[in-house]
Amino acid sequence: MKRALVIGVDDYPTAPLSGCVNDAVAVANTLETNGDGSPNFSVKLITSNEIEVTSAVISSAVAELFKADADTVLLYFAGHGILNPETNAGYIVSQNGGKGAWGVSLSEILGLANGAYPQIKATVIILDSCHSGYAGEVAGLGNQNASAIGTGVTILTASHREGTAGEVNGHGLFTDLLLDGLAGSSADICGRITPAALYSHVDQTLGPWEQRPIYKANVQTFITLRQVSPKVPLEVLRRLPDYFPDRTYVFPLDPSFEPDRENVPENLRHIPVNADNARVFKELQKCNRHGLVVPVDAEHMYNAAIESTGCRLTALGAHYRKLAEMKRV
Repeated sequence: MKRALVIGVDDYPTAPLSGCVNDAVAVANTLETNGDGSPNFSVKLITSNEIEVTSAVISSAVAELFKADADTVLLYFAGHGILNPETNAGYIVSQNGGKGAWGVSLSEILGLANGAYPQIKATVIILDSCHSGYAGEVAGLGNQNASAIGTGVTILTASHREGTAGEVNGHGLFTDLLLDGLAGSSADICGRITPAALYSHVDQTLGPWEQRPIYKANVQTFITLRQVSPKVPLEVLRRLPDYFPDRTYVFPLDPSFEPDRENVPENLRHIPVNADNARVFKELQKCNRHGLVVPVDAEHMYNAAIESTGCRLTALGAHYRKLAEMKRV
């Protein structure tokens, strides 16, 4: 039970934008399925090239998003955002928004999200708009640090409360990075993509002089927004406790593990390749490529085999070994 409301507004009467509809369509298409094509979110897409995205349209759609039970709901908005300094209130701006009635307040959206728990176990709000970092603050207090984020709510925004959100090459700068993360760049070893991982990806990619994204959360467990192919096959991860009986164990290697005999020193070529060892070595090499295993006293896994040293788990590898041992992979 996962549903998403995705909104993109380009066609403002004044100060039109050019990338928000593209962003919304791309986000909707990405969220609908996992990496293997299996169903993910049930998505409702609202864009200004199809209908007039008025305040009433947005307000009604947001209210509907939070109405029924769900494991996870996601709200994505790309368009103008504004912070009213007179009332210390933030808004996402509708097509018919104007002074005194800008659109839908971020406080209203957060109130619906906070009130939805526990019927909705997790809510993710993603905003690609100027001043979107206001989301989660308490209106009218005049205190930028006051926050009122309810249980199970995560907020990811393109900029801080005083910041702007830029566009580049027909996409929002923030959403372009977000889509890259959702495509797999933010996935963990098991292929899971979480909001925190998406934020880390965006935050590390944007430089200190560019717009700064904001992440706020009040969660007890991380949720998976999308699943892509694991970097290391799950069956290989489940075998880590077999290869490494404890986290400090050094798995012994020798030339029988290396199937490529052309590069093996001539004085070792008489050692036959062991097919089972070669299979295991291939799996350990894949773990090495993704930071789970490192060779001992050798620069590469190949050298560790030829020189009969071994390999050991990294801290990350020990973590996944423990998960496998606890049957959580």
